[in-house]
Amino acid sequence: MDKKEEKSITRPPVVVIMGHIDHGKSTLLDYIRKTNIVEGELGGITQHISAYEVIHSPLNSEQEKKITFIDTPGHESFSKMRERGAQIADIAVLIVSAEDGVKPQTIEAWKTITANKIPCIVAINKIDKTNANIQKTKTELAENEIYLENYGGKIPFVEISAKNGTGVDDLLSLINILAEMENFKGDKDENASGLVIETNLDSKRGIQATLIIKNGSLRKGMIVVVEDSVCSTNIMENFLGKIINEAAFSSPIRLIGFDKMPRIGAEFKSFKTKKEVEKYIREFDFSRSDLGDSKRSDLFPPEDGTKKIIPIILKADIAGSIEAIEKEINKIRNENAEFKIVQKGVGPISESDIKTISGGENILVIGFNVKIDKSAVELADKRGITISFFDIIYKMTEWLEGEMEKRRPRIETIETTGSSKVLKVFSHTKERQIVGGRVLKGRIVLDKIVKIMRRDFEIGRGRIVNLEKAKMKVKEVEEGTEFGMMIESKTEIVEGDVIESFNVTQK
Repeated sequence: MDKKEEKSITRPPVVVIMGHIDHGKSTLLDYIRKTNIVEGELGGITQHISAYEVIHSPLNSEQEKKITFIDTPGHESFSKMRERGAQIADIAVLIVSAEDGVKPQTIEAWKTITANKIPCIVAINKIDKTNANIQKTKTELAENEIYLENYGGKIPFVEISAKNGTGVDDLLSLINILAEMENFKGDKDENASGLVIETNLDSKRGIQATLIIKNGSLRKGMIVVVEDSVCSTNIMENFLGKIINEAAFSSPIRLIGFDKMPRIGAEFKSFKTKKEVEKYIREFDFSRSDLGDSKRSDLFPPEDGTKKIIPIILKADIAGSIEAIEKEINKIRNENAEFKIVQKGVGPISESDIKTISGGENILVIGFNVKIDKSAVELADKRGITISFFDIIYKMTEWLEGEMEKRRPRIETIETTGSSKVLKVFSHTKERQIVGGRVLKGRIVLDKIVKIMRRDFEIGRGRIVNLEKAKMKVKEVEEGTEFGMMIESKTEIVEGDVIESFNVTQK
């Protein structure tokens, strides 16, 4: 056994809770932590990744065991954030409602779990509900190739009620058993390394990021590097927001004071000296990194000649929200128009964001879970720029669909409703002409704008100001009927011309 293996000790598991929206992920964590985050989540949907440590004492045991939980959003828009959660976790808990059974996000979550090859426990939730059907849920899971123990497979499962706590202790015990079987190890003596799970810009504290330490320890005075983003550990908080001086593997921490916005999902490394940091950055292969760009792109995208481009400036509270919003915006499609995010960033809407727009430009400015600087408000008012704010993704999506419909170019469709042949011209003045004719098809209607056709070509337009049948004034004449009409038009009409009435519709 080498020295590195000798130093390795058992570390707590990092567990991700995954599943369909409303199946009880946040309620389960709520019960475990004995705190409440569900009521504080707008629209009842968890919209940020959050990480929490809990201490569990198994039944008939005095030993306390630590588990780190990652909560991931359930809404379809947040698939990238869920994938990131699965990539970071050691164990996944797939939560399925005994009321609703298997749903689309259940399948998507399962695919993410299997793609990342992480051990999984299925938690069948809401067993306390009157509509609960546990057997039906197990059958649906099997139909979707999720085979539970004693039901054709080896996936451990537990029946729970996240609301009243039934079976939750069994779930925690099962997590600890699975962790022991998997034998997760770490070395506390190594410099900490791990992954970034969330970033945001605080107007008072600057750029901050939530990290999960997967190995080693992080102490005050060290330096953390995420690709080309650097941060000292002078301000380091645990998941409760308390200042700490040291953290070890499996712990979620928040670091404040990054010089650049770190990329979520990226790996972080820690160092004891600036010299080590400089060497790491020099040698880092940025070609294998997708440095998410929150900078300004082309603010005035060229229209491709077939579609109208509707530009969007987007500011959000966290980088994960931007990912989700971009996914939603890409779903809004129209054959005549498309949205393009031309500028995006984390943090409040600032004066510099508004300065990039001149009044009258067809740009949508959207703030998601952010505020706006007073100077930006004043400048926007001065330039006549409207800013729209949202705190729930699906409401923003509904609004954008409406904006697409309002702003897309309209295609005019001309439908011929009647045609008639001119048999005789009775009189002609500069503005008006009296003619006689017969309706060939459809009907000719008083006060309608008509096309004057000669040998299948339109030579002008006019308006029917008088219409007679058998010397009686009428409002319309039908197919096969002879008539007299007065047309208001500067185009001279001759015998043999065809007069067509039509309707114009916009699509």
